Amino acid sequence: MKNKTINYQGIFHLLPFFSLVLIVCIAGIYIGNLLFGSNSLSILLELQEKKEKIHQEVNFLTNQNANLQKELFELKGLEPQ
Repeated sequence: MKNKTINYQGIFHLLPFFSLVLIVCIAGIYIGNLLFGSNSLSILLELQEKKEKIHQEVNFLTNQNANLQKELFELKGLEPQ
């Protein structure tokens, strides 16, 4: 019977390579989640655009309301008491 010895030097030689592959995979998943996930950059930009549109709509409606109130007070001022 021959005595078999395992050469661990080859496995330890590949350890930095596998560590680098693991780090690249984790970084890829993290960056992919930042760009395409539920809390991604595209969602942030979309929400900022929606916020700006709503802000513009609020300003328009506020001005329209002020004009309608002015018209209402003018019409009430013309009514006999």
